[in-house]
Amino acid sequence: MGMGMGQKPLQLFTTNLLTSPPDPRELSRPPPEIRLPPNSCITTSPYANAEYSYQRCTLNAVPTTSSLLNKSKIPLALVITPYRTVREGEQPVPLVTDTVIARCRRCRTYINPYVQFIDGGNRWRCCMCNMSNEVPQLFDWDQARNQPGDRWARDELNHSAVEFVAPTEYMVRPPQPAVYVFLIDVSHVAVQSGMVATATRTILENLDRIPDEDDRTKVAFVAFDTSLYFFSLPPGTTESSMLVVSDVEDVFLPKPTDLLVNLAEAKASLESLLGRINDMFQDNHTVGSALGPALQAGFKLMAPIGGKIIVLSASLPSIGHGALKNREDPKILGTSKESTLLQAASPFYKTFAIECSRAQVSVDMFLFSSAYQDVASLACLPHYTSGQTFFYPAFNASRTEDAIKFAHEFGEVLAMPVMLEAVMRVRASKGLRMASFHGNFFVRSTDLLAMPAVPTDQSYAIEIQIEDTITAPFVVMQTAVLHTTCYGERRIRVVTLALPTTSSLSEVYASADQVAIATLLANKAVERSLTHKLEDSRDAILQRMVDILSAYKSSMTAAGAGASAQLAISENLKMLPVLVLGLLKNVGIRQSAQIPPDLRAYAQALLTSLPSQTLIPYIHPTFYSLHNMSPEVGTVGENGIIMPTPLPLTSERLERHGLFLIEDSQTIFLWVGRDAVPQLILDVFNLPNYEVLRGGKTTLPALDNPFSQRVNAIIQKTRELRRGVYYPHLYVVKEDGEPPLRLWALSGLIQDRADVLPSYQQFINQLKDKVNGANNY
Repeated sequence: MGMGMGQKPLQLFTTNLLTSPPDPRELSRPPPEIRLPPNSCITTSPYANAEYSYQRCTLNAVPTTSSLLNKSKIPLALVITPYRTVREGEQPVPLVTDTVIARCRRCRTYINPYVQFIDGGNRWRCCMCNMSNEVPQLFDWDQARNQPGDRWARDELNHSAVEFVAPTEYMVRPPQPAVYVFLIDVSHVAVQSGMVATATRTILENLDRIPDEDDRTKVAFVAFDTSLYFFSLPPGTTESSMLVVSDVEDVFLPKPTDLLVNLAEAKASLESLLGRINDMFQDNHTVGSALGPALQAGFKLMAPIGGKIIVLSASLPSIGHGALKNREDPKILGTSKESTLLQAASPFYKTFAIECSRAQVSVDMFLFSSAYQDVASLACLPHYTSGQTFFYPAFNASRTEDAIKFAHEFGEVLAMPVMLEAVMRVRASKGLRMASFHGNFFVRSTDLLAMPAVPTDQSYAIEIQIEDTITAPFVVMQTAVLHTTCYGERRIRVVTLALPTTSSLSEVYASADQVAIATLLANKAVERSLTHKLEDSRDAILQRMVDILSAYKSSMTAAGAGASAQLAISENLKMLPVLVLGLLKNVGIRQSAQIPPDLRAYAQALLTSLPSQTLIPYIHPTFYSLHNMSPEVGTVGENGIIMPTPLPLTSERLERHGLFLIEDSQTIFLWVGRDAVPQLILDVFNLPNYEVLRGGKTTLPALDNPFSQRVNAIIQKTRELRRGVYYPHLYVVKEDGEPPLRLWALSGLIQDRADVLPSYQQFINQLKDKVNGANNY
């Protein structure tokens, strides 16, 4: 087959879903091995192919024709997280500093471990289009030591993920400084909820963490209710003055200077201002929000440079451009009209977002309302400007847990090393074309994705079409992101993935990556619920699952087109049905007449931006039994805290005397059985018995006993495990406690039946009937 050059193809193992229940441990295993033909790579470096947390493909062996791909029914797509965070013990992305960048002169591919050197090493052949190119003169020169260098030691020939320092021809203008404009809602509800105090305190505590290595970072603060309040910070003083603009129909800047100031120079006056903002508005009784005008003001402040607008808003925008009405209507929830509530209510947010994108301005939204806030409309801004949306429903800072969660997440966003004025393009070998794009960005031309600021751990999915028959034994896909670092250096991050090609259907199935497929389906499901209806979105995912199973049955099993008593799939796709069921039960798209539109819209924002590592627990939660964990669990092993073995997501595993943990990357539930012994309650909660334990949001006490320390260690490790800035709330859930909280926690056990939604066993039987029915037996 395509790899028949001394490299064994992947073996296909078939499993019967009816008799082989899901095993959550399989989700933490790496995807199927990439088996490239010998000599496809010019280095033996273990880092020559993309690490799957940066870039993974739904198929690790690419079909040579589109008809073979269509026959498998598996979508071909890349899932990319180009700026995933680097943790302790992980390989950092190497930096090539000599500005010698070798690129193909025809297709502009960056040199990588899959090219070939020809003509005595003076030329190189492109792995994408086969063009022969000259090796740049200084490619073999060590600029640091000013002597001939070793070509084979160059990072770009040994590492699939590299970053180049870009020479001036990669700049339209000199690299911009980092700019942060904070728009703070100071209306009555915002001040009363404690949001203003917590936000200003968090900014104050994190001023030194805002990236500013070169002392060029600029900041501005604009407060708003139904008017706008600008703060002028003249240089050389610690004073600031407030300028009020009440005309929100035609926004103007009240003075040309001192509103956007240099962070390092104005530090003293910023500290003094941040300490006072909450007091200034302490007795503000104004209700209403001029968010649109505030956004326009923020934009005017920074448009010549670009940067980040960070919005902190606690109510529905009600005045000026972008004003919205409360359209939450319980009567249409669960009906075919519900999807209209998930689309933007006003064209302002998309139009303004595109204006921002052109000016290299990105918007992050922090939303805090206890009433309807229209997250669907507001999340448009981060969506098209490559920002992020954070939602804290019914935020109240007098609950310590609320204040800690927001302060932690906001602080991490402030400290994040952000990539500015970025554009991303994915190139691929001849015969492959990038067809559709999912994620937070604006598609500027056919395949150029504009990202004014790229947060770390943000994920994108790109579907690929096979346009012509592929004759090469392997293909290459390369993501390049040109950006400015927050300390003023223009760079290009390049991630290269090489995959073998195959003309064998069994190898296509054996190479499929179920996590990448589920990540793509989450993106497609959300998109379809916005262009069509929620119901269409669910039907489409279900149909995709049925199609894959039907194709597998007819091509790969003895049953062929006849009816079968089994439901067969390849071993490496065994978890796909339960991931699809988890997606169908996720708040973002599940069938229900009870889900507030804001919660749905926020869930959809997460489904389309979380990296696989955080997205998978979001649709397939993690479930541990803590009361009977083996002695080493929760203690420190070779790789840090030893975690329990995850259980299948069914309440059959709950025990009345037990303590369990359910977590979905956004929330952690501690489930306490009603017959839990007093010693357990004492050891974990420092309370005498189950009766006095209260359910709800909580912070576990750190007690001086081994069990408490182990449970705390597991919770701490769970919070750290997930890439991203999220700091999940912890809820104590009593088995006989408040029904809403109990049902919320139990909704994480997706293999159970819930409401109108099937159990895993029912779901598998439905799939089997559909697969057999599809063949009209």
